[in-house]
Amino acid sequence: MPPTARSGAIRTDHHGTTESLEATDIDDESAETGDSGEEKLRSGIQSIEVGFRLLDVLTHEPRAMMLRDLAQRAGMSPAKAHRYLVSFLRLGVVSQDPLSGRYELGGFALQLGLARLARVDGVKLARIALAELRDRLDLTVGIAVWGNQGPTMVHWMESSHPAKASLKLGDVMPLLSSATGLLFAAYLPVSKTAAMLERELADARRAAHLGGPRTRDEVEQVLAQVRQHRAARVEGMLLPTIHAFCMPVFDSTGDLALGLIALGHEGVFDIRWGGEIDLALRDCAQKLSYELGYSATPRDAQD
Repeated sequence: MPPTARSGAIRTDHHGTTESLEATDIDDESAETGDSGEEKLRSGIQSIEVGFRLLDVLTHEPRAMMLRDLAQRAGMSPAKAHRYLVSFLRLGVVSQDPLSGRYELGGFALQLGLARLARVDGVKLARIALAELRDRLDLTVGIAVWGNQGPTMVHWMESSHPAKASLKLGDVMPLLSSATGLLFAAYLPVSKTAAMLERELADARRAAHLGGPRTRDEVEQVLAQVRQHRAARVEGMLLPTIHAFCMPVFDSTGDLALGLIALGHEGVFDIRWGGEIDLALRDCAQKLSYELGYSATPRDAQD
């Protein structure tokens, strides 16, 4: 391994500023001289990871940033941040306003993001994520998307103690008496759900035994609660003794892409807000939304 004394070297940049060289500033090839091939693969290139902190800050900041502020948020000196930014500018990963000197994500960063979005398959990612969740918590889980007839089941995985839900792929879930339907009714444009809502309200008024809201005002109250919790849940509403959650997964435009479902029998299914199932399914949905390009704080948001 290279002598440890090298990490204390001093360098002066073109601003005349001196600073101590950190291990990540040392030439990568030289720093890896004594490593085996396996060690190199495991350790990676630290300077890339350090520089990425600048890109991470720019990704989450809604406005272009001055060097000093960007460096501070990334946890490095302005001189050190400037060296990384020079390379990022050459590559088009960041851009700099010639008048204000502020830094922003560049054209290549946009192309990179668009390429990722063009390749991503939300349902495929959700299937992988839900398989892990099903195995970890032993839950019955599923995926729903909006189809021609309404919220439609497109994937289903049973737990070791299957819920007697008698659901199958292609089933269209009701809007007002299922967690899945309530979620889509809460987040989709009214133009998409209005006709289905009217049919279900008419059915509810004719059949006294049906659960769920029966008037427009009751519907709005229930949907407001769904938006407040950013999730829908039902307790034995569609199927007696069966409880369910449905969590939203959003795409890069902020629209609802799909719903993640977990359900189980009364008495063994934790239906509490903030309970184990709620938190695990919510975390899964948030990670999938991130993979699909969703940001809870749009870049044009105001301070």
